[in-house]
Amino acid sequence: MVDVQPPPLRSLDDFLLSSARFSAPDVRNLERWNNRIINNLLYYQTNYFVSAFAVLLLVGYFQPFQLTLGAVVVVLVFLGFVWAAENKAVIRRFRRNHPSICLVAILGSSYLLLSVLGGVAVFLFGITFPILLILIHASVRLRSLKNKLENKLESIGLKRTPMGLLLEALGQEQEAGS
Repeated sequence: MVDVQPPPLRSLDDFLLSSARFSAPDVRNLERWNNRIINNLLYYQTNYFVSAFAVLLLVGYFQPFQLTLGAVVVVLVFLGFVWAAENKAVIRRFRRNHPSICLVAILGSSYLLLSVLGGVAVFLFGITFPILLILIHASVRLRSLKNKLENKLESIGLKRTPMGLLLEALGQEQEAGS
Protein backbone atom coordinates (compact mmCIF):
# COMPACT_ATOMS: atom_id res chain seq x y z
CA MET A 1 0.00 0.00 0.00
CA VAL A 2 1.25 3.43 -0.95
CA ASP A 3 1.74 6.00 1.85
CA VAL A 4 -1.12 8.34 2.59
CA GLN A 5 -0.63 11.69 0.86
CA PRO A 6 -2.92 14.69 1.17
CA PRO A 7 -3.79 16.18 -2.22
CA PRO A 8 -2.89 19.78 -2.99
CA LEU A 9 -5.04 22.68 -1.90
CA ARG A 10 -7.26 23.56 -4.88
CA SER A 11 -7.38 27.18 -5.94
CA LEU A 12 -10.21 29.36 -4.68
CA ASP A 13 -11.15 29.92 -8.33
CA ASP A 14 -11.57 26.17 -8.86
CA PHE A 15 -13.23 25.59 -5.47
CA LEU A 16 -15.78 28.42 -5.37
CA LEU A 17 -15.31 31.24 -7.86
CA SER A 18 -15.48 31.76 -11.63
CA SER A 19 -14.28 28.42 -13.01
CA ALA A 20 -16.43 26.45 -10.53
CA ARG A 21 -19.66 25.08 -11.97
CA PHE A 22 -22.58 24.32 -9.69
CA SER A 23 -25.83 22.52 -10.33
CA ALA A 24 -28.53 21.01 -8.17
CA PRO A 25 -28.16 17.22 -8.00
CA ASP A 26 -30.71 14.89 -9.54
CA VAL A 27 -32.44 13.61 -6.40
CA ARG A 28 -34.20 10.87 -8.38
CA ASN A 29 -30.86 9.20 -9.17
CA LEU A 30 -29.35 8.60 -5.71
CA GLU A 31 -26.43 6.52 -7.00
CA ARG A 32 -25.24 9.28 -9.29
CA TRP A 33 -25.67 11.88 -6.53
CA ASN A 34 -23.73 9.67 -4.13
CA ASN A 35 -20.91 9.30 -6.68
CA ARG A 36 -20.77 13.07 -7.16
CA ILE A 37 -20.48 13.61 -3.42
CA ILE A 38 -17.78 10.96 -2.96
CA ASN A 39 -15.72 12.17 -5.90
CA ASN A 40 -15.92 15.80 -4.80
CA LEU A 41 -15.01 14.78 -1.24
CA LEU A 42 -11.89 13.08 -2.61
CA TYR A 43 -10.91 15.88 -5.00
CA TYR A 44 -11.51 18.88 -2.72
CA GLN A 45 -10.61 17.17 0.55
CA THR A 46 -7.79 19.54 1.46
CA ASN A 47 -10.07 22.53 0.88
CA TYR A 48 -12.76 20.87 3.00
CA PHE A 49 -10.31 20.10 5.82
CA VAL A 50 -9.03 23.70 5.80
CA SER A 51 -12.61 25.08 5.79
CA ALA A 52 -13.69 22.81 8.65
CA PHE A 53 -10.53 23.64 10.59
CA ALA A 54 -11.23 27.37 10.20
CA VAL A 55 -14.75 26.94 11.62
CA LEU A 56 -13.37 24.77 14.43
CA LEU A 57 -10.78 27.43 15.28
CA LEU A 58 -13.45 30.11 15.36
CA VAL A 59 -15.75 28.08 17.62
CA GLY A 60 -12.79 26.88 19.69
CA TYR A 61 -11.74 30.46 20.31
CA PHE A 62 -15.07 31.22 21.98
CA GLN A 63 -15.80 27.82 23.62
CA PRO A 64 -12.55 25.79 23.86
CA PHE A 65 -13.62 23.30 26.55
CA GLN A 66 -16.98 22.48 25.03
CA LEU A 67 -15.49 22.12 21.54
CA THR A 68 -12.85 19.74 22.88
CA LEU A 69 -15.51 17.77 24.72
CA GLY A 70 -17.63 17.60 21.56
CA ALA A 71 -14.70 16.50 19.42
CA VAL A 72 -13.72 13.77 21.90
CA VAL A 73 -17.29 12.44 22.01
CA VAL A 74 -17.64 12.38 18.20
CA VAL A 75 -14.25 10.66 17.77
CA LEU A 76 -15.07 8.04 20.41
CA VAL A 77 -18.50 7.32 18.89
CA PHE A 78 -16.95 7.10 15.41
CA LEU A 79 -14.19 4.74 16.59
CA GLY A 80 -16.78 2.61 18.40
CA PHE A 81 -18.81 2.41 15.19
CA VAL A 82 -15.77 1.44 13.09
CA TRP A 83 -14.78 -1.21 15.67
CA ALA A 84 -18.32 -2.64 15.71
CA ALA A 85 -18.47 -2.67 11.90
CA GLU A 86 -15.18 -4.55 11.68
CA ASN A 87 -16.22 -7.14 14.25
CA LYS A 88 -19.91 -7.67 13.44
CA ALA A 89 -20.94 -8.80 9.96
CA VAL A 90 -24.47 -7.42 10.34
CA ILE A 91 -23.20 -3.92 11.12
CA ARG A 92 -20.62 -4.16 8.31
CA ARG A 93 -23.36 -4.97 5.76
CA PHE A 94 -25.58 -2.21 7.10
CA ARG A 95 -22.70 0.29 6.89
CA ARG A 96 -22.04 -0.70 3.28
CA ASN A 97 -25.71 -0.57 2.23
CA HIS A 98 -26.78 2.53 4.20
CA PRO A 99 -23.82 4.92 4.69
CA SER A 100 -26.01 8.00 5.12
CA ILE A 101 -28.00 6.38 7.92
CA CYS A 102 -24.72 5.39 9.59
CA LEU A 103 -23.42 8.97 9.44
CA VAL A 104 -26.69 10.26 10.91
CA ALA A 105 -26.51 7.57 13.63
CA ILE A 106 -22.95 8.58 14.55
CA LEU A 107 -23.85 12.27 14.70
CA GLY A 108 -27.15 11.54 16.49
CA SER A 109 -25.44 9.39 19.12
CA SER A 110 -22.84 12.11 19.62
CA TYR A 111 -25.60 14.70 19.97
CA LEU A 112 -27.40 12.62 22.61
CA LEU A 113 -24.22 12.09 24.61
CA LEU A 114 -23.39 15.78 24.44
CA SER A 115 -26.90 16.75 25.50
CA VAL A 116 -26.27 14.75 28.67
CA LEU A 117 -22.81 16.29 29.11
CA GLY A 118 -23.70 19.80 27.90
CA GLY A 119 -22.23 21.60 24.93
CA VAL A 120 -24.96 20.87 22.36
CA ALA A 121 -24.75 24.31 20.72
CA VAL A 122 -21.00 23.97 20.30
CA PHE A 123 -21.53 20.53 18.77
CA LEU A 124 -24.08 21.90 16.31
CA PHE A 125 -22.04 24.88 15.19
CA GLY A 126 -18.51 23.59 15.62
CA ILE A 127 -18.82 20.05 14.32
CA THR A 128 -22.01 19.47 12.34
CA PHE A 129 -22.16 22.87 10.60
CA PRO A 130 -18.82 22.33 8.77
CA ILE A 131 -19.97 18.81 7.80
CA LEU A 132 -23.23 20.24 6.45
CA LEU A 133 -21.37 22.90 4.42
CA ILE A 134 -19.00 20.28 3.01
CA LEU A 135 -21.85 17.97 2.00
CA ILE A 136 -23.78 20.83 0.36
CA HIS A 137 -20.71 21.89 -1.67
CA ALA A 138 -19.92 18.28 -2.63
CA SER A 139 -23.54 17.80 -3.73
CA VAL A 140 -23.84 20.82 -5.98
CA ARG A 141 -20.28 21.15 -7.39
CA LEU A 142 -20.03 19.63 -10.87
CA ARG A 143 -16.95 17.54 -11.57
CA SER A 144 -14.23 18.55 -14.03
CA LEU A 145 -11.97 16.32 -16.13
CA LYS A 146 -9.08 16.91 -13.71
CA ASN A 147 -11.36 15.90 -10.84
CA LYS A 148 -12.29 12.64 -12.59
CA LEU A 149 -8.64 11.77 -13.33
CA GLU A 150 -7.51 12.36 -9.74
CA ASN A 151 -10.38 10.24 -8.42
CA LYS A 152 -9.49 7.39 -10.75
CA LEU A 153 -5.94 7.35 -9.35
CA GLU A 154 -7.41 7.15 -5.84
CA SER A 155 -9.84 4.37 -6.75
CA ILE A 156 -7.23 2.09 -8.33
CA GLY A 157 -4.96 2.47 -5.32
CA LEU A 158 -2.09 4.43 -6.87
CA LYS A 159 -2.72 7.27 -4.47
CA ARG A 160 -4.02 7.09 -0.86
CA THR A 161 -5.52 10.13 0.81
CA PRO A 162 -6.98 10.91 4.25
CA MET A 163 -10.51 11.29 2.82
CA GLY A 164 -10.14 7.96 1.01
CA LEU A 165 -9.36 6.30 4.34
CA LEU A 166 -12.31 8.04 6.01
CA LEU A 167 -14.65 6.92 3.22
CA GLU A 168 -13.34 3.36 3.59
CA ALA A 169 -14.13 3.48 7.31
CA LEU A 170 -17.68 4.53 6.39
CA GLY A 171 -17.97 1.63 3.91
CA GLN A 172 -17.69 3.64 0.70
CA GLU A 173 -14.46 2.18 -0.68
CA GLN A 174 -16.05 0.46 -3.70
CA GLU A 175 -17.85 3.56 -4.91
CA ALA A 176 -14.99 6.01 -4.51
CA GLY A 177 -13.73 7.06 -7.93
CA SER A 178 -16.51 5.45 -9.94
